Amino acid sequence: MNAATYPLIIFAKAPVPGQVKTRLIPALGPEGACALYQTLLRHTLEQTRDWPGERLLYCTPDTQDALLQALALEHQLTLRTQKGDDLGERMARALAEHSGGALLIGTDCPLLDCAHLTAAQQALIEHDVAIIPSEDGGYVLIGQRAPHPAPFTGMRWSHADVLSDTRTRLHDAGLSLWLGPTLWDLDEPQDLPRLQTIPGLAN
Repeated sequence: MNAATYPLIIFAKAPVPGQVKTRLIPALGPEGACALYQTLLRHTLEQTRDWPGERLLYCTPDTQDALLQALALEHQLTLRTQKGDDLGERMARALAEHSGGALLIGTDCPLLDCAHLTAAQQALIEHDVAIIPSEDGGYVLIGQRAPHPAPFTGMRWSHADVLSDTRTRLHDAGLSLWLGPTLWDLDEPQDLPRLQTIPGLAN
């Protein structure tokens, strides 16, 4: 691993029907939503395959799922378990395991690739935190030059003001922020037609 390259934390869930991509279940059903989740997970790993730093797959509820283990082996990923009672605590604790800084992403943004990761890493030379926003008011990437709980403590998630609330917390903590280009992520049934624009994901 290039010592100058931040590790990439990828948050993933065990692909259990009814427990992943739940907002897509009305359109796809539990099995269909789960199948799409697996497709997005594989796509994310392919999109970041060339990242020169270590990639770590942080799993919930644990690392025992057969697919996650197989993908970790295929992509030479380090497997770790997400720890914490909510998303904010799980992200904070994952980033806290990397005292020299890290980038963290999920699997919902088909457009996110190594060029975006590189831009975020470069931004962390001069900023404490790097974020790539999503169109729905959240974000698809957060990076920290050093671990700090401010963006995650006491946060409410999955609403249109996540980024705004995060920016307020960073400002109050005296942390500088870089914002990258806004991307879209796949959460709601109305997002599904956009998959047709993504090579490898179009039906």
